[in-house]
Amino acid sequence: MNPSRALVLFSGGQDSATCLAWALSRFDHVETLAFDYGQRHAVELQVRPALLERMRTLLPGAVATLGEDHLIALPLMADMSETALTADVEIALRADGLPNTFVPGRNLLFLTVAAMLAYRRGLDVLVGGMCETDYSGYPDCRDDTIKTLNNALNLGMATSLRIDTPLMKLDKAATWKLAHDLGGQALVDLIRSGTHTCYLGERGELHAWGYGCGVCPACELRARGYEQYLASTAQP
Repeated sequence: MNPSRALVLFSGGQDSATCLAWALSRFDHVETLAFDYGQRHAVELQVRPALLERMRTLLPGAVATLGEDHLIALPLMADMSETALTADVEIALRADGLPNTFVPGRNLLFLTVAAMLAYRRGLDVLVGGMCETDYSGYPDCRDDTIKTLNNALNLGMATSLRIDTPLMKLDKAATWKLAHDLGGQALVDLIRSGTHTCYLGERGELHAWGYGCGVCPACELRARGYEQYLASTAQP
């Protein structure tokens, strides 16, 4: 079997945009999926259409490869859990050491719903931006979690679906470098200015690394990774 049709979980953020570019370089047909789950940073959904259009024209072959975009509402996530991603509360660490931006089961539900859509659409591979290297400690981002869920989905749906996580072992600096490898400086610039990662939904100021508040965990990771990426590519 040579899987050639992929569904990318494309939120509109840095990681998912990099994953989309990665998928477009590897598969014959690529579709995209985002979720509206009552997230505080719903601005990520607003930037997606323009970002998709730019990537379609920027990346070689994307006009022919990039297919339908899907948006699925999952309001139950905000209804069932009050977190700093779904409610206007201050970002802080919980008693168990996890940040209160953790939405329990989010990636598990995302991938399950994505698998259902892939089944109906005849798509072979799910591509997600989960990463266990440079992240906030979310247990549903771990490689073991994704592999276990992959097995469960195939058993429960009688499929041979594959979940690819190209960023799983990369830190944020390496993610910026991967974007450059895939689309050169043009893609790096597009991801810097066109994507959204900030948990607070702040898009008032364009920093060197992109838009955001600059102080939430997502902004701190992105900014630090960008600085490290620039340092690694600087000429001696």
